[in-house]
Amino acid sequence: MEVRDAVEADAERMAELTGSPTDVMRNLVHDRTVVVAYEGNPETDPTAAHPRKGEETLGFVSYDVQRQTVHVTQIEGTPEACDRLLDEPVGFAAREGMDAELLVAVDDEELRNVAKNAGFTNHGEGPRFEGVRTVRYRREP
Repeated sequence: MEVRDAVEADAERMAELTGSPTDVMRNLVHDRTVVVAYEGNPETDPTAAHPRKGEETLGFVSYDVQRQTVHVTQIEGTPEACDRLLDEPVGFAAREGMDAELLVAVDDEELRNVAKNAGFTNHGEGPRFEGVRTVRYRREP
């Protein structure tokens, strides 16, 4: 599994992973730091619909920085991909001496385990999103 920065052409697959509109994912690529995990042997082809034919996207993570904390704003994909993808915001936070924070739906046991394995600890209840309860996970440098 490899990781790379997301490009606009990744928005369609990101939309499939999240059930969100493609336009929303395209805006995410422009507004946040977004990294995708993939497998395969990509061939760069600027004329293709996707710039990397032969690549299977396994997941993505988006994050930004506010008030000296790296906030993981979205993470989707296989548990293995999410595990690898969390290395990106966690590594950035560590290099900059910042905390990292992640909100996980209460019923998303797989992602909660991924967060714990990455060194995040439970910091109580987070905000609700569309009626879904979340748990706030935090990792200090």
